[in-house]
Amino acid sequence: MTPTQSRLFAPALASISLIGPLVIHLYLPVIPAVKVALGLSDAEAQLTFSVALFCMAFATLGYGAFSDRYGRRPLLLSGLSLFLFGSVVAFMADSVLTLLLGRSLQAVGAGCGVTLVRTIASDVYGPGRLVKAIAYLTMFYTMGPMISPIVGGILIDALGWRSVFGFALLAGSLILSSAYIAVPETRSPERAPQTNMLRSYFELLSEARFLSFVLQSGFNTGTFLVLATAASGFMKELLHRPSAEFGFYFLLFPFGFLCGNFISTRLSGRVANETMVLAGSLMSLTTVMVQSGFLLSGHVSPLVLFMPGFFITMAQGISLPFGQAAAMAVNPQLVGMAAGLGVFMQNFGGAAFAQFYGFMSNGAPGPMVMTMVITSVLSVVVAAIPFSMLMRDRKSRPDGG
Repeated sequence: MTPTQSRLFAPALASISLIGPLVIHLYLPVIPAVKVALGLSDAEAQLTFSVALFCMAFATLGYGAFSDRYGRRPLLLSGLSLFLFGSVVAFMADSVLTLLLGRSLQAVGAGCGVTLVRTIASDVYGPGRLVKAIAYLTMFYTMGPMISPIVGGILIDALGWRSVFGFALLAGSLILSSAYIAVPETRSPERAPQTNMLRSYFELLSEARFLSFVLQSGFNTGTFLVLATAASGFMKELLHRPSAEFGFYFLLFPFGFLCGNFISTRLSGRVANETMVLAGSLMSLTTVMVQSGFLLSGHVSPLVLFMPGFFITMAQGISLPFGQAAAMAVNPQLVGMAAGLGVFMQNFGGAAFAQFYGFMSNGAPGPMVMTMVITSVLSVVVAAIPFSMLMRDRKSRPDGG
């Protein structure tokens, strides 16, 4: 029976995509609680969040490249098992160093999730159906960000911050079981790359189109994560709201992402990848500029913090499936590596700008505004490169089409 004929394959593949939110979004309401419990500074508390993004980013490079050579299934099961071990370490942490170790192990394990889900989807569904497959998988992925902060906030208020890692251990165990049962090896042996790994990385990164698409996802993710982490702190320290309330307002973020992905599924195959990526970047920049005006004029409220997040994540949902599908189509022999680099840039960009905001943070909206303007402008700049290449190619055709 092929993967597409198995009723369990698609749900299992979708469930694997939830491993990322268990590291990122489940932890967002934990940041203020850990800061108090362990007596951390703003930068140290932010580091317990961003270290996971950095580790996940670099781990995706290994998962993507090695899955091209050694297969998807062994890497997938190993990564999910490592996530469980990291959850145990984080649960038992009594110092910031132990917590950073647990978060790092969680993240390295979770790095298998998005990378291998996209790679396996490419193996099974092919380039013709890949944009739609990624969009549908990402729509399911949004269930994680929708549920995780609410669950995290309720657990923290009721049982303390350690209970969040207990929940991650339970959920991760169920995901590992589903992957073991329902996800077979999907890599075709003849597709294994024969070239040197470093040469393959250079080959991909030397492609202007590929580099532009993955950079755009990194800058766009940076915009979202700066807003998400800043909003977590503002809700607790500036507006004095409970952790659970942050989780409910946070629903606007994944709901926007869900709407953007729905738009992507409707426009798949009808609009050029380059057009959709640029459209998402412009939408994000416009939203950031409007929000900045409100915040800098002194209007700080939950809606001013979270309503723009709906449109920023909608912009992500519009651009991400098209950008990732286009990046993986650059070299069919290096699909796993391309997916790994795409997820790396996405996580590394988010981590770098989230930590940059952490160093700049002073309890006021100014540093958040400055960082989000930088990321959204850069997103538009790199998205304009493949779009301009598309327009140039169309003009060079005899029929102008």
